[in-house]
Amino acid sequence: MSRLFDVGSAVATPIQSSSDSKLKRAFFQPEHTDMLEKSIDAMDMELPPLKNFILPSGGKCAAHLHVARTLSRRAERRVVVLVQQEQVEPSVGVYMNRLSDYLFTAARFVAMKQNFEEKIYKKPK
Repeated sequence: MSRLFDVGSAVATPIQSSSDSKLKRAFFQPEHTDMLEKSIDAMDMELPPLKNFILPSGGKCAAHLHVARTLSRRAERRVVVLVQQEQVEPSVGVYMNRLSDYLFTAARFVAMKQNFEEKIYKKPK
């Protein structure tokens, strides 16, 4: 949770209009993304390979994680704009992207642990 506060601090401290001391305090460490990636990798080791698109499913906990993932994606899109405008460090955008991937993987992981089957997306005819 504290990483989200770090993201908020970085977003609230625009690069172009903040003092060096504020930027130093609000700098978002790229290593934070490494921790997410390690967690994703650990869960992926136990999950079956993903060969198809799947529908959000898997019980209440997984549903909450899927909602969090969609909110994270929305925030990511807004952060991308700030990164493009050079208002926020690129490491914040990378973290937001990996956060939504983490939440997706966590939803799959929780659903698997609770014995829910993944629902494969089938394109309507």
